[in-house]
Amino acid sequence: MKKLITFAVLLFVYECSSTPSVNLSIKDSIEGKSIEYKLDGKTYEGFLAVDKSITGKRPGILVIHEWWGLNDYPKQRAKQLADLGYVAFAMDVYGKGIVAEDHNEAGKLSGANSDPKVLLKKINEALKILKADPNVDPTKIGAIGYCFGGKAVIELALDGQELKGGVVSFHGILSSKNLVAGAKKVKTKMLIHHGAADTFTPKDAVDLFVKTLNDAKAPLQFVVHPGADHGFTVPSASSRNIPGLSYNKKADYASFESMKAFFAENFK
Repeated sequence: MKKLITFAVLLFVYECSSTPSVNLSIKDSIEGKSIEYKLDGKTYEGFLAVDKSITGKRPGILVIHEWWGLNDYPKQRAKQLADLGYVAFAMDVYGKGIVAEDHNEAGKLSGANSDPKVLLKKINEALKILKADPNVDPTKIGAIGYCFGGKAVIELALDGQELKGGVVSFHGILSSKNLVAGAKKVKTKMLIHHGAADTFTPKDAVDLFVKTLNDAKAPLQFVVHPGADHGFTVPSASSRNIPGLSYNKKADYASFESMKAFFAENFK
């Protein structure tokens, strides 16, 4: 009966809520602050979110932004994770204050960080910061990413790193030069949310991604959302006027609830 009630509630939310999941209300006790750090002589500025009403150590979740950079969207997602009882750190891939103004600049910035070695070095530095926070249990870490950030958390799994919470990719780019070699090294549970209408990753690449990981018996959950384009969790996606990029309410909520259940189960 409990499962039936939960399903009914979710259906109600999907059909009746006009509020994107990222804009759902959070507790007043959620606090966010910028954290400046350096890597290889360059300054970065991440965003840490925590619920100040909770005491004691709790799981930490790394948040990796889209190709636009560390704008308000990943920061708000970090606050939502804090509202769920985690400590969340939205890392900065590009450098302090660097946020793309258009898709051309975003492409250049993300392209400059497309090499897995470059990206993983930055991710590992951010993980150190998250694990060092006094409110975080360093043995209980997870990661989420959107678009470019989705690719980043996949690279983390392909690198063979083991995160108790697992990694969640939302409309992430699925192609990776590390796929074949990395698939056999995956230890971290992977939850991948992909739009059925997403043209940013060619269908052949999607099929190869799933087959390679399944053949390697990697711990993969691959969820396809019917009719969803790339960027389906982001309310501003439709206003970007980029073909194939749009918000999808049903996919947004379904993936958000799935993420919550995924972490709750993994962090038991």
